[in-house]
Amino acid sequence: MPSRRFDQPGFPPATITEFEGVRSLHLGTSWVQGAMRIAKPDLIELDYVRMMMMWTLFLPAPRHIVQLGLGSAALTKFNYRQFPKARVTAIELNPNVIAICEEKFGLPPNDGRLDVRQMNALDFVLDPANHGTADVLQVDLYDEEARGPVLDTPEFYQACADCLGADGIMTTNVFGDYDNYGKNLENMERVFDAVVWLPEVHDANIVVIAFKRAPAIDFSVLYERAGRIRKTMNLDARPWVDGLRDWMSE
Repeated sequence: MPSRRFDQPGFPPATITEFEGVRSLHLGTSWVQGAMRIAKPDLIELDYVRMMMMWTLFLPAPRHIVQLGLGSAALTKFNYRQFPKARVTAIELNPNVIAICEEKFGLPPNDGRLDVRQMNALDFVLDPANHGTADVLQVDLYDEEARGPVLDTPEFYQACADCLGADGIMTTNVFGDYDNYGKNLENMERVFDAVVWLPEVHDANIVVIAFKRAPAIDFSVLYERAGRIRKTMNLDARPWVDGLRDWMSE
């Protein structure tokens, strides 16, 4: 059976490189769009991607997790397996990315809980049918040049907030030119009740956690939850709490 093509016309081609046991995803450039340790395909390899799971400190039992931008499917796979009672929806515009994730990155086929859709993320968040349906929104939207988020306007972030339930949480990765950071933070703060900007974790990747409704924060409780996350998910969550504490003390 011939290998599937990952270069459908009209979209950047999806390619891979492998180095020291890690397989990386590219979109026709040298920029890494995601990665997977081949011997441990269900774990999250990159630090900033692990930090995108910071919402687990506040929502231990989500019912619906939405991923905008599939990348190498690390978050989608992880959520699908870690939260067996949750629905997981992933939105990806580039069909080449979906195809290569299915063949080279272990993305399972759609079923009653997993729904990977080839569509524009903006169309998804603007659709009233999706409003109020998600507990968690994870946003990592980059094109092949990776100079900044593809979608970053106040209107986009408002639509993201609209997709969340009353206590919903968004985590997003902001990477690229320096001007992107302030613009994105300002636009998120316009529509979310609380926005926390954590220190850079990997090659200028900044992870933001945005709350539709600001939570009551008890750091002793959060550190206890971080220990539980470490045991059950193999994610080092203590630095997340440290980052939250540092942010609030500034």
